[in-house]
Amino acid sequence: MSTLNTSKEHALELFPRDVDALIAEIGLPAFAGKQVIDWIYKKQVTSVDEMTNISKEKRLLLEERLFFRRSKCLKTQKASDGTIKKLLSWDTGEKQTEAVMIPAKGRYTACVSSQVGCPVKCTFCASGIGGLEGSLDVGQIVEQVMALGANDITNIVFMGMGEPLSNYTAVTRAIRILNAPWGLGIGARKITVSTVGLPVAIEKLANFDIPVTLALSLHAPNDELRKELIPWARFSPIEDILKACSNYFDATGREITLEYLLLGGVNDRTAQAKELVGLCKTLRCNVNLIRYNEVAELDYVRPKTEQVRRFQEVLVKAGVNTHIRASRGRDISAACGQLKREYNQITTE
Repeated sequence: MSTLNTSKEHALELFPRDVDALIAEIGLPAFAGKQVIDWIYKKQVTSVDEMTNISKEKRLLLEERLFFRRSKCLKTQKASDGTIKKLLSWDTGEKQTEAVMIPAKGRYTACVSSQVGCPVKCTFCASGIGGLEGSLDVGQIVEQVMALGANDITNIVFMGMGEPLSNYTAVTRAIRILNAPWGLGIGARKITVSTVGLPVAIEKLANFDIPVTLALSLHAPNDELRKELIPWARFSPIEDILKACSNYFDATGREITLEYLLLGGVNDRTAQAKELVGLCKTLRCNVNLIRYNEVAELDYVRPKTEQVRRFQEVLVKAGVNTHIRASRGRDISAACGQLKREYNQITTE
């Protein structure tokens, strides 16, 4: 449960059994449990006062036990393509995360954070520049979806700030709420968990009873380069990670998505594409090629369009299902962690 206020619980981390226990304590009839759950997740109220089919006396008792929002939106950016990015501050305002809503062809994808900052410290990523400040709890993860407009959301990707599998318990509990019919009702196939590759946690996720889509942030076709780009890569060689991913496919039937961020002149050469083909042949997977969004403090550059096409062509000719991810929100602070850094630089000047 939430640690913001020991006398209250965050409504957005409650399961039906939690609500049933709560209403029993305050003397509401058993059927009120479903009513309260519906108010929280279906009608998405932001206060107990909005629960109009519950008596005022009982609402006052609920008010003493529940709170609904912990975040404050510090800044909202909207791109010309409709992408919306929000910078949220939590509790005292010292901890900040980003949440993004991406519209595309009749679907709306919420990209949510699992941690404040990131422990992985990928050398190309703005989120890891300041390291890890803390992990989000269940309610904070779900609240990001609410902040983006949960009624419109069709897909959820854990691709925001943080390494989701290093916050495994909170992330999987949040997934239960996001997926449950009594919760937000997002299908398992429409929930994606992205990881830099923690083999033990991937094996654990394979036994989780909600078979979400697994995306591996690979970004390099060999261990030598991957260790340069992703410091945590020194803990797990690619071979071990792909074996865990293969086991995930065997357990869930879900094809693995390999995410490959193309950095100009670093990992976008034709020879590296051929190396990547070799890895793909060992796994049931598809490849998402992602063009880098430049970050002012970092030296990496966006690859040229023709080089991206050549890289893709090598994969496609080898029979690898490959897509170039559409760049979204390029006229705003699109890179993960970029809005947070820019906002804090401005406010401290």
